[in-house]
Amino acid sequence: MGVKVLVLDEADHLLDMGFRKEIERIISAIPKQRQTLLFSATVPPEVRQICHIALKRDHEFINTVEEGSEETHAQVQQMHLVSPLESHFSLLYALLKEHIADDVNYKVLVFCTTAMVTKLVAELLGELNLNVREIHSRKPQSYRTRVSDEFRQSTGLILVSSDVSARGVDYPDVTLVVQIGVPADRQQYIHRLGRTGRKGKEGQGILLLAPWEEFFLSTIKDLPVSKAPVPLLDPEAKKKVERALAHIDMKTKESAYQAWLGYYNSNRAIGKDKYRLVELANEFSRTMGLDNPPAISKLVLGKMGLKNIPGLRSK
Repeated sequence: MGVKVLVLDEADHLLDMGFRKEIERIISAIPKQRQTLLFSATVPPEVRQICHIALKRDHEFINTVEEGSEETHAQVQQMHLVSPLESHFSLLYALLKEHIADDVNYKVLVFCTTAMVTKLVAELLGELNLNVREIHSRKPQSYRTRVSDEFRQSTGLILVSSDVSARGVDYPDVTLVVQIGVPADRQQYIHRLGRTGRKGKEGQGILLLAPWEEFFLSTIKDLPVSKAPVPLLDPEAKKKVERALAHIDMKTKESAYQAWLGYYNSNRAIGKDKYRLVELANEFSRTMGLDNPPAISKLVLGKMGLKNIPGLRSK
């Protein structure tokens, strides 16, 4: 009953459907006589519609971005690359090698779709002898804080991350942001991109998509995103990536496959056709070097609404 001020930071994220019930419970437990503050870099219309959960009807909306000032993503050179899923790991390796050769003070953030895919990509880049760290929700907070501090203070480092680093963290001098796979939505694309080009500095962003993810480009068509030149994939580098994948623990691959399936199952555009979804998941399995997709528990398949779909192995 002693609460006088309630702050919702990253309000658009807290008020989306994932956290709304918990936020409502917190609000019902604290006094009505209080000050409430909502903060966010992006305030989509959906949030304006539901902010009455926390705010009075006559609340004040304060915009701290001056009219006519460039948004962060306007000073970032944005590019997209559409390429078959099977080439994504080799392309990522080629893009990173190219960037490292161009900039001795490189500092790269690679965003992946889920925590377990993040772990897979970090282990792969580590096997390829790149200087890499990983950060995602499955790591304890103490570890995440340590890695985050190291990345903030260093150059010559690649941080592979899930969306835990997409918002509310300030990493100075990030030279490149790579996003692999379709972002959850337009806002997430912008938040991730905003990790570079900060405080007036220039940066670079590359979005790597499979052909069936190309639909996402229509949601960012008003942004200055150009087509990236495809880096040269020499056969030796491709073999190197395949060898590195062979060294990765089977458990990591199994977890990444299940997480990948879960993520795209929840994407409206891709998850609506379950048969096609499973075909794509098994394509992802093959990119990890597994011709036979990992088995998933019947309980998990049931929760995903994927029981009895051909191509899945259950246990």
